[in-house]
Amino acid sequence: MTYQGGCHCGAVRFTVIVDKHEAIDCNCSICTKKGFLHLIVPPAQFTLLSGDDVLTTYTFNTGTAKHTFCRICGIHPFYRPRSHPEDIDVNVRCLDGDVLSQFQIVPFDGANWEENIDKIRDEG
Repeated sequence: MTYQGGCHCGAVRFTVIVDKHEAIDCNCSICTKKGFLHLIVPPAQFTLLSGDDVLTTYTFNTGTAKHTFCRICGIHPFYRPRSHPEDIDVNVRCLDGDVLSQFQIVPFDGANWEENIDKIRDEG
C-alpha cells in the first residue's frame, strides 16, 4: 500500500510503500521527545516529492543517525536511523489521513539500546 505524508507546513512531502503495517514505539531520549513512531523501509520504497531544500539534519552520540527535519515548521517526518543506516525511517504520525489505527504499534526499549537493538535489526 502506498501512503503520502509530510511535515506540518507542507514544504516536505513524500510517498512511502508499506509492506508491513507495524510501527516501532521507541522510548529512547529523542524518540520520546519527538513522539516518533518508526516505519523502517528500504530506500526504494520511499520517494521525497518536495522539500529537500528545507530539510536540515541533527546528529548526536555516534553521529550515525541522520535526524532530518523541516527547518520551517520543525517537524521530523523521516530520517536515517542508527539501527538501519541504509534505510529510511518514516514517522507514521506524519502520514496523511487517519491511518495510525491501521498499524500495529510495537514497543521497543531504546532507552537500553545496546541490549535490545538486535530485536529490531533482525526484523528490519
